[in-house]
Amino acid sequence: LPLLARLALPRRHAGRSARVLVLTPTRELAQQVEKSFRTYGRGLRRLKTVVLVGGMPFGPQRRDLSGPVDVIVATPGRLMDHMQQRTVSLDGIEALVLDEADRMLDMGFIDDIRAIAESLPTPRQTLLFSATLDGVVGRLALSLTHEPQRIEITSTPVQEAKIEERLMLIDGFEHKHRLLEKLISDEGVQQAVVFTATKRSAEELTERMVGWGVRAAALHGDMTQRARTRTLDRLRRGEVQVLVATDVAARGIDVAGISHVINFDPPRQAEDYVHRIGRTGRAGRSGVAITLTHPNEMRTIGAIERFTGRRLAEHVIEGLEPRAPRRPAGAGRGGFEGSRGGKPSGPRTPAPRRGEDSPRRWGDAPRGHESRQERPAAPRAYGESAPRSEFERRVRGDESERRTLGVSGERKPRSGWGNKDHHSQRDGEGWGRRRRDR
Repeated sequence: LPLLARLALPRRHAGRSARVLVLTPTRELAQQVEKSFRTYGRGLRRLKTVVLVGGMPFGPQRRDLSGPVDVIVATPGRLMDHMQQRTVSLDGIEALVLDEADRMLDMGFIDDIRAIAESLPTPRQTLLFSATLDGVVGRLALSLTHEPQRIEITSTPVQEAKIEERLMLIDGFEHKHRLLEKLISDEGVQQAVVFTATKRSAEELTERMVGWGVRAAALHGDMTQRARTRTLDRLRRGEVQVLVATDVAARGIDVAGISHVINFDPPRQAEDYVHRIGRTGRAGRSGVAITLTHPNEMRTIGAIERFTGRRLAEHVIEGLEPRAPRRPAGAGRGGFEGSRGGKPSGPRTPAPRRGEDSPRRWGDAPRGHESRQERPAAPRAYGESAPRSEFERRVRGDESERRTLGVSGERKPRSGWGNKDHHSQRDGEGWGRRRRDR
């Protein structure tokens, strides 16, 4: 609203340059922000907004920029394309907004953001929104602002949003699918979002659910923007009952009719858990969030519980009870004050965010980097068999699965272990932080 009030005033600079620039990590969020500008600014005369995102043809965007523009909402990669081709003017920018800055940095856009900021005129107002201001996000904020003011807003507790959270233990992959099928068919699901860890899993799970007779559709980063928009429109119209999505692609989804969120794969970051379950319980409605997990993944569950300050209630379905024992004592404890009395077992570093890479599409990738091919989904450690009955410490490498035996039964030497080729292979498979093309 303050930005709209600024736009109601005369321009400080002559010309056709935009006055407000908003950067977002994903296409869906960019479209949502641009729609909000049009909705709240409909009382302004001739307010012109433009969305610049990858996955859409370049020509129409160039035509939209040929006339006077007030607001540009863009993903960093596509904006850099227009800047390099000199099809966008930013000489009159009065305000820069970085929305979900932490997510943009996770996706590898820090160099693009710095380049864009350096090209903008001063003085200007800079607004940075982020779930955290620690580390690299905080340093970026300090480098882009002058005498900044920090404003913290407490998020709405999940309890107030009327979301019931459940945890269901699984034995293996087939057990997981049977549980999901039962949940979709018997839980009174109106509409649901099922989250997977990879794009390939989203596609495969969607095909399986269609085979069950479920009206399911996938949403992930390899889809063109038109396909993603069409899928979301079908979801809003009720033509899709279950949306199978990855984390980044699902950001910005706002559909009031979603009654259930099912974490088919637990999130790799505790913050993503909150974003996921926030897709339900909207507009004052109640919702259900169910997380399917194997006992080997209890460390992830513990990180979620510490982050939210709540213990996930364990549920079972009659006839589909897990063969594994219920959550062992101390497993997944959050270490927060409360009725559980859990105590932290020491600092734990969350696992790295699982990448959601996609081939370069229409200029959304960070500058100077070629998109890496998506790595195949890693096989589940427990396969189709029941997990170990005792939760002893796993030896490094899980020899029962990694060992390769020769004819005589002796272990073959690992090829390339410790040499340069081995490390190159690890890099090629996406170890470490990966840049993501959005």
